[in-house]
Amino acid sequence: MQFKHPEILYFLALLIIPILVHLFQLQKFVKVPFTNVAFLQKLAQQTRKSSRIKKWLILAIRMLVLAAIIFAFSQPYFSNNKNIQNQHTFIYLDNSLSINTKGEKGNLLQTSIQEIIENAPEKDSYSLLTNLEFHENIKFPELKNILLNTKETSKNLDVATVLLKIETENKTKTNTLHKNILISDFQNTYNNQFTNVTPLFSAIKLKASQKNNISVDSVFISNANATNFTVNILVQNKGIPQINIPIAIYNQEKLISKQSFSIEENTNTTVQFTIQNQPTFLGKIEITFSDVFPFDNVFYFNLNNNKKINVLAIGDDVKYLSKIYTKEAFNFANTTQQNVNYNSILKQQIIVLNELENISEILTKSLLEFSKNGGNLVIIPNEKSQLNSYNNLLSSLKIGTVKPIIKDTLKITTIHYSHPLFQNVFSKKVSNFQYPNVQSYFPLTTKNNSKIVSFENGFPFIQQINTAGGKVYWLSSAIHKTNSNFLNSPLIVPVFYNFGKLSFTHPQLYYRVAKENKIDIETSVKKDVVLQISSPENAFIPLQETYQNKVTITTNEQPLTAGFYTILKENEPIDQLAFNAPKEESSLDFLDLEISKKDNKNIETASSIKSVFQKINKKNEVHWLWKWFLALAIVSLFLEIFILKFYKP
Repeated sequence: MQFKHPEILYFLALLIIPILVHLFQLQKFVKVPFTNVAFLQKLAQQTRKSSRIKKWLILAIRMLVLAAIIFAFSQPYFSNNKNIQNQHTFIYLDNSLSINTKGEKGNLLQTSIQEIIENAPEKDSYSLLTNLEFHENIKFPELKNILLNTKETSKNLDVATVLLKIETENKTKTNTLHKNILISDFQNTYNNQFTNVTPLFSAIKLKASQKNNISVDSVFISNANATNFTVNILVQNKGIPQINIPIAIYNQEKLISKQSFSIEENTNTTVQFTIQNQPTFLGKIEITFSDVFPFDNVFYFNLNNNKKINVLAIGDDVKYLSKIYTKEAFNFANTTQQNVNYNSILKQQIIVLNELENISEILTKSLLEFSKNGGNLVIIPNEKSQLNSYNNLLSSLKIGTVKPIIKDTLKITTIHYSHPLFQNVFSKKVSNFQYPNVQSYFPLTTKNNSKIVSFENGFPFIQQINTAGGKVYWLSSAIHKTNSNFLNSPLIVPVFYNFGKLSFTHPQLYYRVAKENKIDIETSVKKDVVLQISSPENAFIPLQETYQNKVTITTNEQPLTAGFYTILKENEPIDQLAFNAPKEESSLDFLDLEISKKDNKNIETASSIKSVFQKINKKNEVHWLWKWFLALAIVSLFLEIFILKFYKP
């Protein structure tokens, strides 16, 4: 037996009071003369004996009453827990897209919500974490309302983040009994996310009733010409073979074409549609098939975003630039410094200064304005470059100083694979390629630079310098054939191609929701005007940077719903974007909790939400005894009254 207020038991010392009262109770006897003394003496002895028994009974009952009242106020109870504490339950409810599917009892998310409401104790306090929100220290009625309004979301939380949140919450609450419950399908979760310091929690794994899933993995365009283009749809099957699966393509809600396809077990296949050119094409792919996840059977893309990047090369006409900057992806122009159209400079996205001997002051001023407005520069020096003119430009851009030429044969040996310029260029690191070389180079003293390609001595051959506006790519050496064989290197194409591609991020064919996306919108806005992204369901203002001829917007937390979105400027549409659900949500890779349980003693598993609440409630169940002690005191009082009234010795 345990006590909520054990300090009250010190009042049991008061039981000495009725004992003292009974022991020292004084009585005065009155002598009455009788003729038959022998008879009277016998009667007095009998009365004293009965009276003594009565007194001892009353003493015992009064002590019992006082003791029972003291025990009642100390609130005794029986419990498996050694101390009675505040009860706080931390619930993580995974409401990602993969949970919005059918289980044995119905929709996994909705049945989970219903089971929590039906089985959670109403007296406990709660903290509820979902993939989108966190509600701390709430009571049951509020918990119920929040759960009833919880919907699926594209945003995901990894288990490590959830466990860190639990640990932080537990540390902030003292004298509290913590109960941690994780409700999830544990998709794309791995054992190494659980460590020895993982807080104790109960895990309920939600399982879909179906085991097959067909999804649209990606879409790309090919064979575009003056009359039509081909839409290539990569379909992924996870499960048994499927035949005659219907697939359709729409332009918004208008059906364009329909066909069926078959796919082997656990493979990918490409479905093609040949579409006639149309002024606008907001494409929607739809697969009609009942599988685990319905959300990945629909895919959105916007074909109108196939825009070109403006590239201007200033210097002698060289063939390698026109071969890299092809008309399919770029608007490329080449001009000499004497024939530059300065009015067109601000319309460019990237300008290549190709081995100029001298950079005029008027060109320097135009390039400075171009850079301030977010334009990118590629600077390739000439062996005969006049350093004063180059340093004048670099000083205006606040990026450093060019030192005199150093004539030394150096090999170009190091590729910095982590640089964004080489993202998705190499499948693995190359170690056995033929190193190009240079005969001379110009050292550049600068800050805020990142190396792209380096010489064998560690000095950068190509480096990126960030300015207050755009980026500057500095090549330390002239690359014409008499000074370098870099033009014959396989690096020349990805380097210069990505110089152009990264200079302006036109809206892509499609994006993924809940991911960071940077998008350049070619438009001019007034000082107090901001761009909005809107759909029929909601609208929001994204993070944005404004330049003279473009606005760079960044999406991250929003949008969270797949579909078409319109970019608005002063409530007028200027562009459209297509967003799709995260590819990871289509995965059928789920954590085996039984294996995790063996590796980590802090993990408890349960077959259902109901069972884990029942187990926790039973473990923390408290049987209060104060009512029984209070009843004992009342019964004892009635017993005393009965003895005093009816027991007459």
